[in-house]
Amino acid sequence: MTTRSVLRIAIVLVAMSTTAVPAAAAAEHRESTGVWERLARCESGGNWHINTGNGYYGGLQFMRGTWEAYGGERYARYPHRASKTEQITVARGLREAHGDYGAWPACARELGLPR
Repeated sequence: MTTRSVLRIAIVLVAMSTTAVPAAAAAEHRESTGVWERLARCESGGNWHINTGNGYYGGLQFMRGTWEAYGGERYARYPHRASKTEQITVARGLREAHGDYGAWPACARELGLPR
């Protein structure tokens, strides 16, 4: 193998490694964001800034205490004032703590998500 061939292989490997990881991360983000978007459509009609006065806030209908317990206040005092991305970040923490989507029982059941 010549030096030129080794260099070509090295360039291809570097190119593959720098595009594969971001592409995989982007695919994972789209997939997991899709679940949260479906869950929000079920919970709140997909309105990420909803506050109907029923004690549940935002697209994923957090109770204020849950929002606070899972770090939501670093984004906003109330969930409906946080961005969609911030609400999803807090929801992921809640899901990871419980191991499933049990915090959203009716919609998890409707959507066939683990609870």
